[in-house]
Formats: sequence, structure tokens, C-alpha cells
Amino acid sequence: MLGAVEVGMLRALFRADIKPDLVIGTSIGAVNGALVAADPTEAVTDRLVRLWASPEASEVYGDSVARQLRRFAARTHLHSPLPLRRLLERELGELTTFEELKVPFRCCAASIERAAEHWFSAGPLVDAVLASASVPGLLPPARIGEEHYVDGGIVNSIPIGEAVSSGARHIFVLQVGRIERPLMPPRRPWEVAQVAFEIARRHRFARELAALPDDVHVHVLPTGGHEPRDDTPWAYRDMAAVGRRISRAYTASRRYLAQHPSAGRDDA
Repeated sequence: MLGAVEVGMLRALFRADIKPDLVIGTSIGAVNGALVAADPTEAVTDRLVRLWASPEASEVYGDSVARQLRRFAARTHLHSPLPLRRLLERELGELTTFEELKVPFRCCAASIERAAEHWFSAGPLVDAVLASASVPGLLPPARIGEEHYVDGGIVNSIPIGEAVSSGARHIFVLQVGRIERPLMPPRRPWEVAQVAFEIARRHRFARELAALPDDVHVHVLPTGGHEPRDDTPWAYRDMAAVGRRISRAYTASRRYLAQHPSAGRDDA
């Protein structure tokens, strides 16, 4: 679960006394972000550590390979969305709305019918977060109203432009580590789609960074390194590495923030 690194980054931010006024999330960042918006204190990091190390989290992508292949052959995805929905309902509350969160929260999903990014910021929370995290091929599209949505990372993986348009001046990017690694031509069949997606997401990120207003400061927090398994198609199932990823990201982000003492301050 590569999204665990964001927990280490969050812990480093809270311990540096940097608290969010606005949370914006895409994909796994929508899951972590919704919990932070519900409880924007350091205590949420302990909750996230327990969550990502829990049996319930393992169940999200825990089907056997045989069962995954049977489902994929009959449908369009490897995993059922029910374990993730149950986890979100347990952690956030089945009927919780965006309006009940302690700080404003927005999450992105990709609309299939409109072929466009869609930002959720009001109404039922769990449905929106599930839509934002519905990775194509792993989970089915999430239906909300008359539209179907898939993972927001398809259209806006690192949404700094959305943060700027929402009024943010100090932006902390909690990313899962892919942009830290050099991009090389694909060597295996499954790497073709990965490389194509990385080109698209990095291009948009670089373009939005280049267009930042002069009074906006962006800090891309580091993950502290990666493991060879992180680049495989099964990295999302590696729950055993959760603790290591959190610890590495925390140490690296603490070091980064110590080197940038003005981060998050109005006079930065």
C-alpha cells in the first residue's frame, strides 16, 4: 500500500506544527485526506497507522489470485469494492457529509460519461471518496447519480492547480514516491501503461508548477526512498511494508521541514 507513505509525511507536518486549512485528495490521497479533514490533529496519524495495518485494510485487495482472475474474466476488475466501502463507512461514518468535516475537503474523480475531472466538495462523503479511489482494473467504476467515476489520478494526480484556485498559498504535496524516481522506457508488457501514465501525470504536474503565482509556495515532501517491489504490478498488495514506508517517509519529511523552517508560515 504505497499510500502509507503519506501517513509518515502527515506525522512530520503535525509535529512541525503545520496544520491544514484545506485538504485536497486524489485516489489513495482522498482516503487519507478525508480522515485528516475529519480530525486535523496529530492523533489522526495514529488512527491511519492502525487502519493501514489492519486486517480490514488487507481485505481491500486481499482476494486470492484465482478469485481475482475469475472476477476479471467475467467483469472488468480484480477486486470487489465492498471491503473498501465497509472500511470507509467504519472510519468516516456511513452518512457523513463533506459539510460535517472540520476543515474543507475536496476530492477528484474521473467521470467516464463526460471524460472529465470532477471535484466533490459537498454531499455524501463515502461515495465520493470511493469514486476517487476506484482504480481502473482493480475496482469497478463507482456510480453516483447517472454518472460513473474512476480514480481521480487518471485526470489530476497531483492537483496543485486546484489548491491554488481554492486559495492556498502554502501547499504541501504528499505523494507516493513515483515522481521521485527516474522514468525509463518500458521493458515488460505491464510497464507500458505505467510509463504512459507517468508521462501524463508528470507533464501536468510540471506544467502546473511552472504556472504558479509568485506568492504561492509548494513543498513536495519526500518518501525517504523505495523498494524494488514498489515498481511491480503487485505493489498495492504489499501490506507488510506499511510500517517501513511510514517510518521512512516520516524521517525524510522531518529532515526536509527542518531544512525549510519557513514552510507553512505567512512570511515564507
